[in-house]
Amino acid sequence: MSDTLEFTRELMARASVTPDDAGCQELLAARLRAAGFEVESLPFGDVTNLWARHGRGRPLLCFAGHTDVVPPGDRSQWQSDPFRPEIRDGLLYGRGSADMKGSLAAMVNAATAFVRHHPQHPGSIAFLITSDEEGRARDGTLRVMQELGARGEQIDWCVIGEPSCATRLGDTIRVGRRGSLSGILTVNGVEGHVAYPQLARNPIELFAPVISELYATPLDAGNEFFPPSSFQVVQIAAGEGAPNVIPGRLNARFNVRYSTVWTHQQLQRHIEGVLDRHGLDYELRWHLAGEPFLTAAGALVDGVVAAVREVTGISPQLSTGGGTSDGRFIAPSGTQVVEFGAINASIHKVDEHVAVADLEGLRQVYAAILGRLLVTG
Repeated sequence: MSDTLEFTRELMARASVTPDDAGCQELLAARLRAAGFEVESLPFGDVTNLWARHGRGRPLLCFAGHTDVVPPGDRSQWQSDPFRPEIRDGLLYGRGSADMKGSLAAMVNAATAFVRHHPQHPGSIAFLITSDEEGRARDGTLRVMQELGARGEQIDWCVIGEPSCATRLGDTIRVGRRGSLSGILTVNGVEGHVAYPQLARNPIELFAPVISELYATPLDAGNEFFPPSSFQVVQIAAGEGAPNVIPGRLNARFNVRYSTVWTHQQLQRHIEGVLDRHGLDYELRWHLAGEPFLTAAGALVDGVVAAVREVTGISPQLSTGGGTSDGRFIAPSGTQVVEFGAINASIHKVDEHVAVADLEGLRQVYAAILGRLLVTG
């Protein structure tokens, strides 16, 4: 049984439901310290963060990820305890197996082996690990990047171990992510009796043409790297609890996943313009989860593609699909960011799993990335 598999199981056995790290970072830190990394804990609020570095020179290649996992949900639906890793038919089952404790174990094992063989390697290797990726994402990678910026530490290249692959290890690398902008909207009307609509102002009726226009009018057609931006209403609530009362207020939530065609300020102006044209009396609060980012072809993308091809024999697709990731907090500093990790088909689901063979494949890919970027150039 490989050390990477055993290390993955050790991490998975710790029920690190966000934002609880449950001691996972101490396991990572112990291995990194033993290999000569300078390791520090950067706690903010109830979030645990780890920053580790080997070397002081540039370029700085950082492996990033998270120890927190989403709750397992109804445990009776799992074939085995989500926090007691179990191997069945060549698959390792348990919460965090694919997202992303397998990647963490593979990254650490690849990096510690690399520094043993190349103790005087060019540049630097770092780890940025948080327990706040699956939750509010306010006291994790975002705060660590602010701390690093304040003390002048600049990450040049970042490989995030998020599960990126679709059906086979190596089929997909993420080179960017869409932005995520949410709105919390209240449309004000005038309450009244349904028999006298002329004496009321129904916010549902007022909002109906707005929502129709926002859905019917495409935001953009996408571009070479991003699909078309998407507007989705995720919640609507109105009503006074009686069938004969026109409500006086409507509350709605919506989200826009958008590409580099837009900035969040432009999107805000666009949506507010539609609301204003329809004469709505409204209040609108915005929440920006992250701007879109894209890493163009260059040393990092080329190196990761070559490493994946070398180990798996697959030429990976370059994608910007999926939701948000902590790359949104790292890329704005000027860092080139890519994501490569396990197959993502089972993440956040009952019976989450990863192929045992893929854990060794991940370790080999991360080792090849280190060799290509810091040794062969």
